Amino acid sequence: MPHIVVIGAGITGVTSAYELARLGYQVTVIDQHLYPAMETSFANGGQLSACNAEVWNQKATVLKGLKWMSQKTAPLLLNPSFDLHKYAWLMEFLGNIKHYENNTRDTVKMALLARQRLFEVAEQEQIEFNLEKRGILHFYHTQHDYEVAMRVNDLLCSGGLERHAVSVSDIKNIEPSLTGDYYAGFYCPGDATGDIHKFTVGLANVTQNYGVHYLLGMQVSNITSYQESIEVSYQASAENMQIGPHSAQHLRADAVLVCAGVNSYSLSRQLGDRVNIYPVKGYSITIQLNDPLSQNNAPWVSLLDESAKIVTSRLGKDRLRVAGTAEFNGYNRDIRADRIQPLIDWVNRNFSLSTEHCIPWTGLRPMMPNMLPVVGRGKRERIFYNTGHGHLGWTLSAATAVMVSQAILAEHPL
Repeated sequence: MPHIVVIGAGITGVTSAYELARLGYQVTVIDQHLYPAMETSFANGGQLSACNAEVWNQKATVLKGLKWMSQKTAPLLLNPSFDLHKYAWLMEFLGNIKHYENNTRDTVKMALLARQRLFEVAEQEQIEFNLEKRGILHFYHTQHDYEVAMRVNDLLCSGGLERHAVSVSDIKNIEPSLTGDYYAGFYCPGDATGDIHKFTVGLANVTQNYGVHYLLGMQVSNITSYQESIEVSYQASAENMQIGPHSAQHLRADAVLVCAGVNSYSLSRQLGDRVNIYPVKGYSITIQLNDPLSQNNAPWVSLLDESAKIVTSRLGKDRLRVAGTAEFNGYNRDIRADRIQPLIDWVNRNFSLSTEHCIPWTGLRPMMPNMLPVVGRGKRERIFYNTGHGHLGWTLSAATAVMVSQAILAEHPL
């Protein structure tokens, strides 16, 4: 039985381990954290959103970014300090503007496949993760924004998405809890929301029943290729208090699959590949709906406010996830009050509920310059990647896990 080592226990690593184990591989997952799903898969926006598949490679995005550079509360923030990796990434981002339409259509198609597969896995394995199949409502505040969005909607629908225009009265009927002023919107009935952390942990538990072994609290220190195998060296991570940091251990395998999020960039360089991931920081708050009024007035339908670039997901009766912003600021994981406050203010503007109890969080999205994930084999034999999903890891991972498992099967048949 071929042995595959998966590096990373986030949503892409765990879904990949699941698909590989189902095919019949021996699978070991290594992650530096003590538990699965502790980085970007911990508290994201919650949307399984094929409707959000539009890639960011547009001149309009660049112009907005330049305009917002001086505004600390802007949806997109770029730290202008010089960093070679950041500016090289941005130049490559600009070079992909010409692929905007094709890449958006490809992302839509991938998202639709992923949505179907994730629903199948969740039902088959009986995973509880606060799934709500109520669609996603995207609303706009001005006629200009809506008219621009009509062209985007045509592009998304050309990729196979079911998404239709809605009026102001439709918006209020679809989600009665909204109290703000809106111009019009679009509704995607097939999209959904759920708690990514609950799903990933639940699926990780399921994979152990299929024989997957987890080495948590372990940091990969070296990967050595041999003609007939590959050796992964690892040692205790900074979080691991049970094992001394210098006690290196080794694992032989037939192939390695890198699903390491933003850490995939440095790993790929060690392996002779160029996976040009840049960390794009995002923020969320999880509002504890502790009183009946807040529970009644919080939205159940998932929302996306175009002007604020903010999304919501209802996670059961007593939690509301609100997320947004994009910050180009390297590997900084600090939770900034001036980035959290706009999320709280937005909730107070649009709903009649208490924001007294909010849990702030930040994570780093592993973003490729073309906004497409890297799925498949690297330059070396026995090295594979499933990474770089950006802001759509939750949306795309179920599809890319199948894709990469089939790529491994083609080169390392059972």
